[in-house]
Amino acid sequence: MIDFSTLDLSPALQANVNKLGFEKPTPVQAESIPPALEGRDVVATAQTGTGKTLAFALPLLQRLTSQTGLKAVIKAVVLSPTRELAIQINETFAKLIPGTGIRTAVVVGGMNEDRQLAKIRQGAHIVIATPGRLCDFLQRRLVKLGGVEVIVLDEADRMLDMGFLPSLSAILKELPAVRQTLLFSATIEQSVAHLIKDYVTDPVRVSIGVSTKPAEQVNLHLYEVEQDRKHELLTRLLHANTGAFLVFTRTKRGADRLAKNLETSGIETARIHGDRTQGQRNQALQGFKNGTHRVLVATDVAARGIHVDNIAHVVNFDLPEVPEDFIHRVGRTGRAGAKGTASTFMKRAERDVIRRIERTLATRLIKMDAPPPVPADFKPAPKVITITAAAPPQQRPAAKNTWRRRRFASR
Repeated sequence: MIDFSTLDLSPALQANVNKLGFEKPTPVQAESIPPALEGRDVVATAQTGTGKTLAFALPLLQRLTSQTGLKAVIKAVVLSPTRELAIQINETFAKLIPGTGIRTAVVVGGMNEDRQLAKIRQGAHIVIATPGRLCDFLQRRLVKLGGVEVIVLDEADRMLDMGFLPSLSAILKELPAVRQTLLFSATIEQSVAHLIKDYVTDPVRVSIGVSTKPAEQVNLHLYEVEQDRKHELLTRLLHANTGAFLVFTRTKRGADRLAKNLETSGIETARIHGDRTQGQRNQALQGFKNGTHRVLVATDVAARGIHVDNIAHVVNFDLPEVPEDFIHRVGRTGRAGAKGTASTFMKRAERDVIRRIERTLATRLIKMDAPPPVPADFKPAPKVITITAAAPPQQRPAAKNTWRRRRFASR
């Protein structure tokens, strides 16, 4: 595959590809799309930011658009570990399907299930879902997957890390035995081997680059700093550098505290973590995308699933739980060949942890000195907008109870 114009695509799909400006495929697209178009199962490993979504979206859509008299039943399922990733996958599909007659539905926890079911009943051909909510729909006999021809497992290792194996197994058992399986991930670990053995048939294996190393175009910087000085160091980095910052904390409480401190310092900040409602998470991500907020503070719920162009700087404010998560955090910058910087804050007691990360990932972090202090007379730009999802005072009790019911139902 030399370029997208050489692919045998339907006229509508080819027109959309041309309109979006896709010309030269990335390596993972060049090696994955041809066998997938032939109907082969594919297991692909490539670093984050290399175009995996398009690599499975195009073959899937071509398979459906080539069918005459396409019935209004679910023909394909795409599973992802997080709501954010599912929503962003759907956005990619939305750009590719105009004129094809294909309809999609997003099925995730934390959002109105009646609207999701309505989309399916209106004739969705592709369901893009998180395993928990789709499994819940199956158990309640609200959806049928007997007509599925293609299953996509995106970030399968992350789904297993998040405890989705029972849901994945239940979903896969509901699918027809004869189907196409496409498995894409930034890392293929031993934990996924049994999925490949049990549910993938004679796959074409694609491995692009070193999946256990951060992208080469990302500068890896290391700062030794104690906990009580981390906020000051972050503000120095923000003052010394331009562009958007994605900052990772280990806990939800830590994310809330850091975001509040940054806002108090006059820095436009949004936050994403598991206790935020989906509306709040969408609003935070959109504000980060459009530049309303220069900083997005997140837990590892965002390590995979945030696809924002031109993130200049990723900061590991707290170290990740496992070395592999370091890759996915760092992979939010330096995407599509762009340059990026990832800065890691390390406490003295965490030196052994850093050495273990370097050893596991076969890489080295460059130790840096802190940038100069922020000038005393520096005045940040005035606030433009504040994210809030609070109801008026008289409505707060009802809103709180509704939130609790939604949260319980989405578990």
